[in-house]
Amino acid sequence: MANLDVSDVLLDPDFMEMGIVCKRTEVIVGNNGRSQETITNTSFSGVVTTNNGIKMDRRADGTLIKGAINIHTQFALIQGDANNKADEITWKGKTYIVTQVLDNLHYGQGFIKAICELKPLG
Repeated sequence: MANLDVSDVLLDPDFMEMGIVCKRTEVIVGNNGRSQETITNTSFSGVVTTNNGIKMDRRADGTLIKGAINIHTQFALIQGDANNKADEITWKGKTYIVTQVLDNLHYGQGFIKAICELKPLG
Protein backbone atom coordinates (compact mmCIF):
# COMPACT_ATOMS: atom_id res chain seq x y z
CA MET A 1 0.00 0.00 0.00
CA ALA A 2 2.92 2.38 0.57
CA ASN A 3 3.42 2.45 -3.20
CA LEU A 4 0.07 4.17 -3.67
CA ASP A 5 0.63 7.65 -5.11
CA VAL A 6 -2.33 9.88 -4.27
CA SER A 7 -0.53 13.04 -5.35
CA ASP A 8 -2.52 13.16 -8.61
CA VAL A 9 -5.76 13.44 -6.62
CA LEU A 10 -4.39 15.86 -4.01
CA LEU A 11 -3.05 18.19 -6.68
CA ASP A 12 -6.05 17.87 -9.03
CA PRO A 13 -7.81 21.26 -9.31
CA ASP A 14 -11.17 19.41 -9.33
CA PHE A 15 -10.56 18.28 -5.73
CA MET A 16 -8.16 20.87 -4.34
CA GLU A 17 -9.38 23.92 -2.44
CA MET A 18 -7.30 27.03 -3.11
CA GLY A 19 -6.91 29.82 -0.59
CA ILE A 20 -7.23 27.97 2.70
CA VAL A 21 -5.58 30.23 5.30
CA CYS A 22 -3.32 29.04 8.11
CA LYS A 23 -2.80 31.39 11.05
CA ARG A 24 0.34 30.30 12.92
CA THR A 25 1.22 31.80 16.29
CA GLU A 26 4.82 31.42 17.44
CA VAL A 27 5.34 31.95 21.16
CA ILE A 28 8.77 33.02 22.42
CA VAL A 29 9.52 33.45 26.11
CA GLY A 30 11.98 36.28 26.69
CA ASN A 31 14.66 36.59 29.36
CA ASN A 32 12.16 38.48 31.52
CA GLY A 33 9.85 35.44 31.54
CA ARG A 34 7.14 37.09 29.47
CA SER A 35 5.88 35.52 26.31
CA GLN A 36 5.73 37.32 23.01
CA GLU A 37 3.64 36.10 20.09
CA THR A 38 4.42 36.39 16.40
CA ILE A 39 1.50 35.68 14.06
CA THR A 40 1.84 34.75 10.39
CA ASN A 41 -0.97 34.08 7.92
CA THR A 42 -0.20 31.76 5.02
CA SER A 43 -2.48 30.71 2.18
CA PHE A 44 -2.22 27.09 1.05
CA SER A 45 -4.11 24.46 -0.94
CA GLY A 46 -5.50 21.09 0.06
CA VAL A 47 -8.37 18.65 -0.21
CA VAL A 48 -11.00 19.35 2.44
CA THR A 49 -13.43 16.63 3.50
CA THR A 50 -15.97 16.42 6.27
CA ASN A 51 -15.01 14.69 9.48
CA ASN A 52 -18.23 14.62 11.47
CA GLY A 53 -20.20 17.53 10.04
CA ILE A 54 -21.68 20.41 11.99
CA LYS A 55 -23.60 19.39 15.11
CA MET A 56 -25.58 21.38 17.63
CA ASP A 57 -25.03 20.43 21.28
CA ARG A 58 -27.84 21.76 23.48
CA ARG A 59 -26.77 22.54 27.02
CA ALA A 60 -28.57 24.10 29.97
CA ASP A 61 -26.46 27.24 29.68
CA GLY A 62 -26.83 27.59 25.92
CA THR A 63 -26.12 25.99 22.56
CA LEU A 64 -22.69 24.93 21.33
CA ILE A 65 -22.09 24.33 17.64
CA LYS A 66 -19.43 21.67 17.04
CA GLY A 67 -17.90 20.32 13.88
CA ALA A 68 -14.71 19.10 12.27
CA ILE A 69 -13.06 18.83 8.87
CA ASN A 70 -10.12 16.88 7.46
CA ILE A 71 -7.50 18.58 5.33
CA HIS A 72 -5.18 16.52 3.13
CA THR A 73 -2.25 18.68 2.05
CA GLN A 74 1.48 18.88 1.45
CA PHE A 75 1.58 22.05 3.56
CA ALA A 76 3.06 21.34 7.01
CA LEU A 77 0.33 22.06 9.55
CA ILE A 78 0.97 21.73 13.28
CA GLN A 79 -1.23 20.84 16.22
CA GLY A 80 0.95 22.88 18.55
CA ASP A 81 4.35 22.29 20.08
CA ALA A 82 6.76 23.90 22.53
CA ASN A 83 7.17 27.00 20.32
CA ASN A 84 3.82 27.30 18.53
CA LYS A 85 0.13 27.31 19.34
CA ALA A 86 -2.04 24.96 17.29
CA ASP A 87 -2.60 26.33 13.79
CA GLU A 88 -5.92 28.05 13.12
CA ILE A 89 -7.45 27.35 9.74
CA THR A 90 -9.90 29.65 7.96
CA TRP A 91 -12.00 27.91 5.32
CA LYS A 92 -15.32 29.06 3.85
CA GLY A 93 -15.74 31.77 6.48
CA LYS A 94 -15.29 29.48 9.48
CA THR A 95 -12.26 29.11 11.76
CA TYR A 96 -10.97 25.70 12.78
CA ILE A 97 -8.19 24.61 15.15
CA VAL A 98 -5.78 21.84 14.11
CA THR A 99 -6.18 19.14 16.76
CA GLN A 100 -4.35 16.23 15.15
CA VAL A 101 -1.84 15.81 12.33
CA LEU A 102 -1.34 12.40 10.75
CA ASP A 103 1.83 11.73 8.76
CA ASN A 104 1.31 10.19 5.32
CA LEU A 105 4.68 11.21 3.91
CA HIS A 106 5.33 7.69 2.59
CA TYR A 107 2.53 7.94 -0.03
CA GLY A 108 3.78 9.26 -3.37
CA GLN A 109 5.02 12.84 -3.02
CA GLY A 110 3.88 12.81 0.61
CA PHE A 111 1.10 14.62 2.44
CA ILE A 112 -0.42 15.04 5.87
CA LYS A 113 -3.97 14.67 7.09
CA ALA A 114 -4.99 17.29 9.62
CA ILE A 115 -8.13 16.95 11.71
CA CYS A 116 -9.46 20.43 12.46
CA GLU A 117 -12.24 21.22 14.92
CA LEU A 118 -14.54 24.20 14.61
CA LYS A 119 -13.34 27.01 16.87
CA PRO A 120 -16.01 27.91 19.42
CA LEU A 121 -17.38 31.44 19.25
CA GLY A 122 -16.42 33.81 22.02
